[in-house]
Amino acid sequence: MNLSYWEYKTWLSNVDYTIVGSGIVGLNCAMYLRENFPKAKILILEKGFLPQGASTKNAGFACFGSLSEILADLEKSSEEEVVELVRKRWEGIQLLRKNLGDSNLSFENNGGHEVFLIDQEKLFDECQSSLSRVNKLLNPVFNRDAFELQSNSFGFKGVKDRYITNPLESQIDTGKMMASLLAKVQEGGVSVLNAVSVLDFSENGDGVSVKTDKFEFSTTKLLLATNGFASQLLDEKVQSARAQVLITKPIVDLKIKGTFHLDEGYYYFRNVDNRILLGGGRNLDLEAEQTTDFGETDLVQSKLKSLLSEVILPKVSYEIAHKWSGIMGIGINKRPIVKALSDNVYCGVRLGGMGIAIGSFVGKELAELAP
Repeated sequence: MNLSYWEYKTWLSNVDYTIVGSGIVGLNCAMYLRENFPKAKILILEKGFLPQGASTKNAGFACFGSLSEILADLEKSSEEEVVELVRKRWEGIQLLRKNLGDSNLSFENNGGHEVFLIDQEKLFDECQSSLSRVNKLLNPVFNRDAFELQSNSFGFKGVKDRYITNPLESQIDTGKMMASLLAKVQEGGVSVLNAVSVLDFSENGDGVSVKTDKFEFSTTKLLLATNGFASQLLDEKVQSARAQVLITKPIVDLKIKGTFHLDEGYYYFRNVDNRILLGGGRNLDLEAEQTTDFGETDLVQSKLKSLLSEVILPKVSYEIAHKWSGIMGIGINKRPIVKALSDNVYCGVRLGGMGIAIGSFVGKELAELAP
């Protein structure tokens, strides 16, 4: 790119901190860097015209894990590790609310519910029998029981008569969250350059040389917050995972309110603006959905539509208004990777599909790594 003297001087010279990715982690990192270093020159590079990945494309769940997800985690990790992960998610949600305010999130505490299909007898029985154990395990985090049984009051069809409710789970407006975060960091003098893809970087003594598809420049510190796209720049074990989502047109007298988890969290739905938002289906073809390509597939979209018609809205007429997809960063376990890769390069990635809950916390941890 043919940069002028003024352009290079204003945006790309004497940069103290460069953050790659303007999602929830990147923006929170910038916010905390500004608090820690009021006079530093901070630059964010974002490859999309809006944040790519999942930060503006998620379902807006302020959640910390359904009961079946927590039980699955307990099979792979110790009780201490699972409790710590849930604690970080819970504290991350509170941190997000503190930083932005509930009105800037359209935060609503309508509760969350794990719904079980009629043929998931074994899974339901396992969750029901483990309810007291998990509540006791997580009580130090919430100072109360997190899960309770509730009857099927929303008229879902083809599901168990009861589901497991989490009264602490809430929902937000993802777009308002990201717009508020972006405004906050820009008000603090942080520069954000969109439509710039970082291709490579290398350390050059006291700093880092960064090569993008538009220009090259140097920065003292480089912080990578690319989550689902992390494998394109890092050797860390982060697997890309596409999540497909659809939303209906407004539905008259919609009675459904809250966030809902189905089939061990592989499907999720909620109310928003008198519509139903529904996503998931990655489990139908895990290999195909292990991608950084946006888009939808007939296999997943067909399943989502059948769930709408047969389970969620069995007696309601509806129309699909819009479809989209987002890219998450997952791994063998759900602990985020937040660490120094060298003296001048750091990363905060692999949010495990819990970006809203843990993104603020990871962004803060990432900022605190960089001196």
